[in-house]
Amino acid sequence: MPLKHYGVLKGKAINKIIGQGSSPHYQVHLIDNTADYRIAVNVKSNLAPSELLYLVIDDFKHPILDKLKTLESGFTPLESAPNQLALDYIRGNLFDPSRLRPLPHNIPGADNDLNEKIDAYVLRAIGDERASIYAFGERWGPENGTKDKYFGFLPGNGIHDIHMNQANVAPFVKDDGVWQDGGLLFHFPGIDQMETGGTEVWPEQWVAVFLAFQSQCWHSDDRTGHRLPECDAIIPPKIESGVQIVAALVNPEGDDAGHETVTLINLSPRMIDLTGWFIADKNKNRSQITDLLLSPGATGVVKLDGLGAQLGNSGGIITLLNPAGIKYHGVSYTQEQVRSGWTVLF
Repeated sequence: MPLKHYGVLKGKAINKIIGQGSSPHYQVHLIDNTADYRIAVNVKSNLAPSELLYLVIDDFKHPILDKLKTLESGFTPLESAPNQLALDYIRGNLFDPSRLRPLPHNIPGADNDLNEKIDAYVLRAIGDERASIYAFGERWGPENGTKDKYFGFLPGNGIHDIHMNQANVAPFVKDDGVWQDGGLLFHFPGIDQMETGGTEVWPEQWVAVFLAFQSQCWHSDDRTGHRLPECDAIIPPKIESGVQIVAALVNPEGDDAGHETVTLINLSPRMIDLTGWFIADKNKNRSQITDLLLSPGATGVVKLDGLGAQLGNSGGIITLLNPAGIKYHGVSYTQEQVRSGWTVLF
C-alpha cells in the first residue's frame, strides 16, 4: 500500500548529524514556531548495490515552487495527485533521470560522498536565518513521552522516506504509490544589500536534492506505483529517449485553445512514426498525435486542439507518452518563462 502519512515538512534547520553505521541516515534537526522535528535521509541502501542514486540541482525551477512559498511552517499533509504539491519522479517532470548518479555515503576526502553533498546545503541553511528546508516524505510521531534518539527533543517527531517511493522490489513494494516521492528542497531568499560604492545583490536560489535506489526503475503503474515489465531494471535510463520535447508555444497571441503547440525532435538514427502517441499536460489530460513521421534529426510541431492537453500560462508540465501510455520524455516550465506569442525553449 502507499505511504500512510505523506506530506511536506517546512522549517528552519538548527543542527545536523552525518549518516554513519550499518544503516546510515543523514539527520537534520528542524524547528517551526512551536515544535521540533527530525529529517532522516537515507544515504545508503540496504540492498546491493548499496550506493544511492542522487542528483543535486542548484538552480531548481518548477511550477510547484510558487505554491511552496505560501506554506506555513510545520508538516502539511499532501494529496497524492497530479497538479498538487506532491512529488513524482516519473510523472512530475522534476528532472532528467539520466542525470542521476550513484554515490557512496563515506569516501575519504572533501566534498566527494553523499553525506558531504547534502551537508554543504544543510550547513548553509543553518547559517542563514531566512533559509527554509522543505522535506517531502512520510511523517512519524509525535511520539508522546519518547525523546528523539538523535537530538533529544521531546516528543520524538519527524519525517523519513526522503527518496523515490515507487517501482520498488520486494520487500519494499508495500511502500509503492504514485505522487508520493520524497526529496529535499532548500530555499535561500534573495538579498539586496547596500554597500559602500554600490549595491550587492544575492539572487533567490532554490536547491533540490533527489534520491533513488538502484533497485528501483523508471516505469511504474499509474494506479499502484508498482514496477512495470518495461522497467528492465534501468534507473537512470541507459538509452537516451529517441524523441524529445524541445519547445512549446504555451501562450499564443489571441485565444490559446487550438493554437498551443509542442515541438518534438527525433534524435535517433532511424525514422520514427509518432502516430498514436500522446501529449499530456499537468492534469494528465491527453491529446493524441496524428500523422507525424520524423526523419533522423528532424523536428515536428504538434498542434493541440484544446480538447485534450492544455498548457497553463502559470507554469506546468508537458509529457510525451508512447501508444501504451508509458512516459517517453517530459519537461516543465514556470510562469516566468511564459510570454505572449513567444515559444518556450527547453
